[in-house]
Amino acid sequence: MNAKISFRFISISLFVGLFFIACKHEPEKRNVNKEENGIASIKFDTTYYDFGNLTQGEKVSYTFKFKNTGTADLLIKDAYSTCGCTVPKYDKKPISPGKSGRIEVLFDSSGRKGVQFKTIVLKLNTVIEEVSLYIKANIVREY
Repeated sequence: MNAKISFRFISISLFVGLFFIACKHEPEKRNVNKEENGIASIKFDTTYYDFGNLTQGEKVSYTFKFKNTGTADLLIKDAYSTCGCTVPKYDKKPISPGKSGRIEVLFDSSGRKGVQFKTIVLKLNTVIEEVSLYIKANIVREY
């Protein structure tokens, strides 16, 4: 009988021990991209622009303006579009706190028709690591 009790005690102790080890919870470490002197933050004048009606084949651009409202340098790590017809251009240098920047979006309507919605994704060193910009255009054919 002692052997059975001893085996059960060891089994239960082992199970409980493994349970607590498996459930040991440490807070998830998030990469907040903190600089030693603060956190970068971005504020756009607008994140949406409508080109209106465009003639098929027309090439247009719009410049989104923003400001670094944080306390550390703002860095645009990457900018890309959901389509090759939409190309973002931006300065790759860090933007100091309080300073402004621009992202020019070039749109080529060649081969497109009807209403077009395009998204430009920015990868940033801010707490919110991705921000999206949006453009719209209605492409009409020239007859």
